[in-house]
Amino acid sequence: NEIGGFYCYLPITYKKSCKIVFDGLKLEFIQIQYRNLPGKKVETYTGEFSQQDKELLAEVNKVWADLTPAVTNYTFGKSAVTQTMEKTFTINPGEEVSFFEMEEPGRIVGMTIDGGSSFEGLYKDVLLSARWDNEKVEAIYAPVADFFGYAYGKGAMRSILMGKQGTSNYCYLPMPFDESASMKIIYKKREDIQQSPVSVNVKVYYNSNKRNAKQEGKFYSTWRREKTPLGTFHKFAAQKGKGHYIGTIHQAQGLRPGMTLFFEGDDTTYVDKKARLHGTGSEDYYNGGWYACLDRWDRGNSLPLHGCLDYSLPMARTGGYRFFLVDKMSYEKEIYHGMEHGEVKNNFPVDYISIGLFYSDRPLQNREEPSAEQRVVYLPTEHIYFPQLMEMTVGGGIQVSNDRGIRMNTCHRGVVRINLTDVPEGRYRLLINYFEKPNGADFQIWQRQKQLSDWISTKNGKEVEKTRVHVGDINLTEQTNTITFHVRNNQGGDQFELGLIILERIKE
Repeated sequence: NEIGGFYCYLPITYKKSCKIVFDGLKLEFIQIQYRNLPGKKVETYTGEFSQQDKELLAEVNKVWADLTPAVTNYTFGKSAVTQTMEKTFTINPGEEVSFFEMEEPGRIVGMTIDGGSSFEGLYKDVLLSARWDNEKVEAIYAPVADFFGYAYGKGAMRSILMGKQGTSNYCYLPMPFDESASMKIIYKKREDIQQSPVSVNVKVYYNSNKRNAKQEGKFYSTWRREKTPLGTFHKFAAQKGKGHYIGTIHQAQGLRPGMTLFFEGDDTTYVDKKARLHGTGSEDYYNGGWYACLDRWDRGNSLPLHGCLDYSLPMARTGGYRFFLVDKMSYEKEIYHGMEHGEVKNNFPVDYISIGLFYSDRPLQNREEPSAEQRVVYLPTEHIYFPQLMEMTVGGGIQVSNDRGIRMNTCHRGVVRINLTDVPEGRYRLLINYFEKPNGADFQIWQRQKQLSDWISTKNGKEVEKTRVHVGDINLTEQTNTITFHVRNNQGGDQFELGLIILERIKE
């Protein structure tokens, strides 16, 4: 349990039957995935490990605990005895560079792509492309940033299989091919901004071990970005043939400000035209839980096989990744795998970007071309700060508590400074929600040494919530991204209760 959800990937085998019970005060959600094994010899799990079991568990622990994943963790079996191809080049906008070509059967065991910080930022114009056996459609075709699990312009994912470590992006999923392989970096030209050349160092680890087509599929990925229509699921993958689905990388951006209720959406999986899995919520799918709660799903956090890519209430965005290894989703004829957005019936407008990862005995039939607009990180124009995740510093004679809002109590005077992080620089209208009540104090707002408002009384004979009260305009930069509430006692009115802070971008 690291991001709010308890999880276990230890296979629990049973010869005849299995019963799982829960004994506790409260159970909110539980997901148990199982696979029947008719005709197979199965031993019942006892908790007593043989020497072979212990050695295998030690090997797994070693890989999971490795903070600097390397291809050597995976060079065994058909991925053993690798060769290394290394290439360094500079690519300009409008160009494409082929960095790996092989005209015989084999497999890519892993690769690293180091472009320094060139793949970061708002524009995702550098794409990764891979094609097996001269197939019509590329097996990989996606912005480098999206494929390696960046989140909104920054490196985020650091799993044992894929992600970014330092300035190097890595992938250690095996990619077998029957006759040939071709991999490219493509730099899309953009007319509206100045683009700089990108220097890239690539290493590809490969061998000549041929694929057994009866036992092994080829690797494929599907990139998709869409402002998903209301009432429609976001599709991670829909593939005909035989294979197994092994991973999802997902950036989830809400298109209206406020709480991230779009992440209430459930995952749905149809295998061979039958509903096989239906989840309990998006953060549950990524083995997390309870977004917007301290020390749970409240920030980016990478784990070996799953994690939270990012979490920001002011930007109304999050994202997650998950790799399915012991719990891979196998299919004989076809698979559909998708994600809902919203509490019910896909009722929350979203901008979703996903990479679906799977192995299949059939090539892809189509792919999406990331347009210039789709290669830009979405930036909201309204941002809301909620009490439970506000970052603040307290000064003077004041006490602060967080109940439904931030309650600031003072016998005389005090100050509370709140950080307005995550939001892009610019000019904003500052609005706040607060409560008037019988013990309401006076407050005044400053941005560092600049006074934004006069003293405002919150004393009222009855409790009233004031919403979206405009208290001034601010210029937000990395040096000025705070506001300070000065609170004073008003003839026994000793409490100022703040609800929300809202920033509305002022159009230039």
